[in-house]
Amino acid sequence: MPGLLRGVARTAVVAGTATAVSNRVSRRQAGRWAAQSAPQSYEEPQAPPPAAAPVAAPAPAEDSMSDKIDQLKKLGDLKAQGILTDAEFEEQKRRLLA
Repeated sequence: MPGLLRGVARTAVVAGTATAVSNRVSRRQAGRWAAQSAPQSYEEPQAPPPAAAPVAAPAPAEDSMSDKIDQLKKLGDLKAQGILTDAEFEEQKRRLLA
């Protein structure tokens, strides 16, 4: 009987711990998602992001194109990381390709 009681108690502790951890992770993720989807109008106005460094004067066609591709990849990475918004990404892309 003591062995059965010990096994039941161990199972209850493990299940309780797993439930507590799962609930904490769920609450933390819900908080992050809520913060990301919160409309900007409820937040204080943020300072505009610093403008990207101006694109250097055009070099030979091959170097210029490879530089533009590299810069576009970097912009894409920044957008994927959430550092740039869609509007900021489009603006920088427009400036780069102009």
